[in-house]
Amino acid sequence: MSIEKSDDRIPDDSQVAAVVDQQQPLGGARKKARKWTTPLVLLAPAGIILSFVLVFPLIRLIFISFQDYGLTALFSGVIEWAGFGNYIAIFTDAQFLPVMWRTLWFTATLVLGCVVIGMCFAEMMVRLNRKMLVVFNFILIMAWAVPTVASTLIWRWLFDPVYGVINWMITQVGVFGDFTNHSWLGSQAGALFTIWLLKVWISVPFVALTVYAAQSQIHKEYYEAAMLDGANGWTIYRSVTLPFLRPVLYLVTILSMIWHFNTFNEIWILTQGGPDGDTTILSIWAFQKAFASNSFGQGAAIAVVTGIALLVLTAYYVRSLNRAGEQL
Repeated sequence: MSIEKSDDRIPDDSQVAAVVDQQQPLGGARKKARKWTTPLVLLAPAGIILSFVLVFPLIRLIFISFQDYGLTALFSGVIEWAGFGNYIAIFTDAQFLPVMWRTLWFTATLVLGCVVIGMCFAEMMVRLNRKMLVVFNFILIMAWAVPTVASTLIWRWLFDPVYGVINWMITQVGVFGDFTNHSWLGSQAGALFTIWLLKVWISVPFVALTVYAAQSQIHKEYYEAAMLDGANGWTIYRSVTLPFLRPVLYLVTILSMIWHFNTFNEIWILTQGGPDGDTTILSIWAFQKAFASNSFGQGAAIAVVTGIALLVLTAYYVRSLNRAGEQL
């Protein structure tokens, strides 16, 4: 008895291949769709929240910068378009160039000081034993965790002319003379130096901990090879440590530039832009224009100019950061 092959029930190899070829594009399309839709679904809640918290206020700010928006418009609801009038007003203001220049060099000195001191702390941390490292990390985190308003109030007490600890300590040492009743915030140099120290004290922990985390991941074999070649400490740091730290340094530099360029709380609490406007930077000037002069349009225009200036300043470092990431 013979069993014959039924073409109706058992397809041959060519039919199976045709069915597989027809199903593969559909399966590939579904995989590609899931590849794009899954991240979008997961990021959608955060994107919606950020759009209300960041995107909408930013768009609103840009609109206000082109409007004649003051107390009259605020209470009456009648808003007139000013075009580029607000931008022309701030660019032709006698304060613009001094405030812009002061903002740039103040930010540059802060970024340089924070990054250099943070790198020195990180280099010290890799040499500490475990117990000392825990203590030092705790001190840095505590200094970093204190809110800026509280830190500024403490700093204001430390540098108080009458009750300040700093004046008392310098007077007791006797090297720099009598600092009794010396007003640190009464001059431009003293006020900017006091604010600079405060910002460095607040910002250095982040830089130090970030750089230390990156530096602690460098394999010891690289240092051993450099020492076998006869390299000294500075040569080893320059040829081994710095190349590995370059992406992290670009990152902390970008973040430091953004934070210090927008400094407001510390300056406003300590000096409110004084004395005689000598500590006024763009963020303080925008607040003064908006709420002291009741010109919300000009204040918004200054904020937009501040954002554009930040984009220009950070563009180079963002590009360098991308290149450094590609080389790793």
